[in-house]
Amino acid sequence: MNRLFIADLHLDSAAPKKLSTLRTVLHDAVRQDCEIYILGDLVETWIGDDDDCVFAEQLRKTLRVPSQRVPLYLMHGNRDFLFGQKFASDIGAKILDDPTIIEIEGKRVLLSHGDVYCTSDLPYQEIRTKFRSAAWQQSFLSKTLDERRHLAATMRMQSKQAVAEKSEYITDVVEDAIIESLQHHDCQTMIHGHTHRPGQHRMGNGLTRYVLGDWGRCGWQIYATPQIRLECFPIQAATSDALTSP
Repeated sequence: MNRLFIADLHLDSAAPKKLSTLRTVLHDAVRQDCEIYILGDLVETWIGDDDDCVFAEQLRKTLRVPSQRVPLYLMHGNRDFLFGQKFASDIGAKILDDPTIIEIEGKRVLLSHGDVYCTSDLPYQEIRTKFRSAAWQQSFLSKTLDERRHLAATMRMQSKQAVAEKSEYITDVVEDAIIESLQHHDCQTMIHGHTHRPGQHRMGNGLTRYVLGDWGRCGWQIYATPQIRLECFPIQAATSDALTSP
């Protein structure tokens, strides 16, 4: 089985070219009969599965088409941790635990968004725990859509300010934490995103991690067909019927 991995698209209504490019990427994955794995931060913010804005509906439509032909898997990131079962059902996807183990060429591969391994950033880990708690999510989702949009915008601004004040070392993953996780799960390879530092890292003892980049200057993807290869590609407009063509 061929596989496509993407992460950190950070889609929103202000960047329509990225959503259009996603349609092309998904179309190509379907043509190659690939399982599709989205490893977190598909969108810049998600305020709940009841979001009725135009962008949210465009996103549902974009993802619903490929999921009718190939398996689609979705993992929470630090921006879209409020994706719920309703959204997954709407788009025909399965939500994955973080981390999740799959097999590629008979070898166990660990998939993660990656933020849990930024163990040097203690303030972030505290916030991550808070936002993933049932109590916080229930409180947030009980508010009106307008209230949630305002809060999400405020939280995003605060997050950008906090990241700007931190060193690159603090915001990167800690390889010892990744090695420990790989050994715990009896895997030799990890694929993750989050850090926006794409690359392949050999960590000794046969352990390797592949890092997906964010969709900014260009887009990033990993194809496993079955060899694992990390690729970048331009963000550009695509035809509106890309996914529906035969």
